[in-house]
Amino acid sequence: MTVRLDPEGNETHALFEMEDFKGKQVLEIGCGDGRLTWLYADRAAHITAIEPFAKSLDQAKKDLPEELAERIDFQHTSFEDFSAASKTSAFDVAILSWSLC
Repeated sequence: MTVRLDPEGNETHALFEMEDFKGKQVLEIGCGDGRLTWLYADRAAHITAIEPFAKSLDQAKKDLPEELAERIDFQHTSFEDFSAASKTSAFDVAILSWSLC
């Protein structure tokens, strides 16, 4: 059985109604396998996508389109560790979607 995620595009529509990603610096907390990342990645200037689960992050890196490789920085870390280790950074947009840990 094929799994279809958001075939009507409702999630994509809602995402773009909330934010115009064009030219923005984005922090995506809990990027998982990149499913949400791919919806807006072609619009953002740069994405820092963090994920604590290595298996999910490995899939995101595997699926990363070559044309987006220089604009997306995938990091294997939790938000707590990311924020503790990071210098003050400025992001235009922060996304936390479907992340519970």
